[in-house]
This record gives sequence, C-alpha cells and structure tokens, in this order.
Amino acid sequence: MTYVVTENCIRCKYMDCVEVCPVDCFYAGANMLVIHPDECIDCGVCEPECPAEAILPDSDDRATEWAELNRTYSTQWPNMSRKGEPPADAKDWDGKPGKKELFDPAPNGG
Repeated sequence: MTYVVTENCIRCKYMDCVEVCPVDCFYAGANMLVIHPDECIDCGVCEPECPAEAILPDSDDRATEWAELNRTYSTQWPNMSRKGEPPADAKDWDGKPGKKELFDPAPNGG
C-alpha cells in the first residue's frame, strides 16, 4: 500500500503533509502535490496532517484515478521537503468539487 494525493489538493496545496513525511516522498506541481509511490513507506503520518483531507491510501476507491497521476508527476516535478506557503485563496478552494479540470501539469514555480 502507498498513499495518494487526490483532487482536493488542487488549488489548496497546504503542504502540512510535507513537514511530517520521514522520507521526503512529496513532489510539487504548480497547484498540487503528489506522492512518489516507490518512495512512500506507507507510514500514514501524512494523511491526518492534510487540512484538505486530500491524501488517501491507494486501497481507497476514491484514490484509484489519482494513483497514476501521482506516479507520473512525481518523476517530473521537484521534490518538496519543507512546508511552503499555501495559496492565499486555499481555503476558498478547499472542498470544492470538480477541481480536476483545474489541474496544472507545470512543476512548482513553473
């Protein structure tokens, strides 16, 4: 099992999860984070730290469509090992449905 970042991270990108990850398996895109599945040690400490509740175990059906996106972009985006500042409007986007179409494939800062 591994953990997967899902749709609710888009435009929220709180990054509390990054601070607690013991293996630095988070990678940063322009408007969301992903987890590298081969680096994740399945410890689960990131899941409860996410204010947006966007991190799920890959065994959760809601994570299925996001698993491949996490795998793909974790090899293209820069590693994130320190918490940064979330977007100023993160709270406005938290919990909004239909954010998948807002996904930005650019790397953090790109």
